[in-house]
Amino acid sequence: MTINKNRHFVYLTLLSAMAITLNLIESIYIGPIFLTLRIGLANIIALITIRILGVRDMIIVNAMRVMIGNLLRGTIFGSTFWIAFGGVVLSSISLVICDRMKSSLMFTSVISSICHSLGQVLVVMAFYNQPAFAAILPYMLLGSIPMGILTGYTAQLVLTRIKPLRKDIEKNMNR
Repeated sequence: MTINKNRHFVYLTLLSAMAITLNLIESIYIGPIFLTLRIGLANIIALITIRILGVRDMIIVNAMRVMIGNLLRGTIFGSTFWIAFGGVVLSSISLVICDRMKSSLMFTSVISSICHSLGQVLVVMAFYNQPAFAAILPYMLLGSIPMGILTGYTAQLVLTRIKPLRKDIEKNMNR
């Protein structure tokens, strides 16, 4: 491995660790807001990752967050794992599409939040064979908008504050 690859690996590892930590903090200490809605703190890291390191690394960070987060909570391959996995898959797909379209970070965050909720509801409907669960979808989608705005705004703040780091990463990646 060259120095650039090592540095890239370190950034990827740190972002994954932050996403896992935020996921655990939110699930253990904060919990859901208004019954089923969660803030989505770990999604901030996904937004930062896609802007700094790109699509492939964002997918890795999201996969690590779901796998290791559920492993540490003891829910690996249980229903909560598959619900989280469904949300992250659909959210990641929307992040990739928005990145390709060069969408604003706020728009990308809101769309990602909506897709995350949609993915979770679809998995619950399939997992429990309960199509009536779709009745909660409008409520979750409506709640996804302010949560997406909050995470997008936070990611935007972080990205503006780490501009020197971004320039260092871009400089070292282009060597």
